[in-house]
Amino acid sequence: MYKAVIFDMDGTILNTIEDLNGSLNYALKETGHRHDLQVEDTKICFGSGVKVAITRALCLETGMKEEDLYVIGTSAEVLPASVSNEEINRVQKVFRAYYVNHCKIKTSPYPGILELLRKLRELHIKIAVVSNKQNDAVEKLVKDQFNGYFDFYLGEKSGIKRKPAADMCNQCLSVLDVKREEALYVGDSEIDIETGANAHMDVVAVNWGFRTTSFLKKHHAKTIVSNTDELRDAILK
Repeated sequence: MYKAVIFDMDGTILNTIEDLNGSLNYALKETGHRHDLQVEDTKICFGSGVKVAITRALCLETGMKEEDLYVIGTSAEVLPASVSNEEINRVQKVFRAYYVNHCKIKTSPYPGILELLRKLRELHIKIAVVSNKQNDAVEKLVKDQFNGYFDFYLGEKSGIKRKPAADMCNQCLSVLDVKREEALYVGDSEIDIETGANAHMDVVAVNWGFRTTSFLKKHHAKTIVSNTDELRDAILK
């Protein structure tokens, strides 16, 4: 049995996609861009932080193929000439200001998550959240949806590298005072799989979030669960 579990937020413990979709379309509309993105489009955009999400949305507008969108945010990124850093930052600024005040309209925990967290606390297993979501939104959602459950949480902020770098997990392990081999990382995306690998932690991927089972397998997920009962068993094994 693990002594600690570190969870990703979006697509793992919280179904945030409707509020992300609404806020993304709002920011795009306010800045004069295509603003009819569907939920499935928004799932592709998010996972690597706000700036990458905005960049992917602007590239979608140019007709970029889905497989190329996932390269954005990596060292192999190549952007169309029409997608400038200045424009990315302009849209990002609108999104950040709007989303923090509209991040909990339709957002709620996935089925079984609250029960799982209660069980982990009963067993004195430490639990934390690390997310590439802006830190003020992470703080608001943790307090609103999970008040009193988590021992530590950390979102995107200056001075610490975002996932898939190991830095956020390393800080979390330090605060929890748990060795990495005693902790499990749980997430729903290729970024989470890579994060766990970089942090030298065991990883469980969930398939109810922003990525499909086939996508997770393609990105080398070793353990994939389909519900919180399976996740509980993976934690308590």
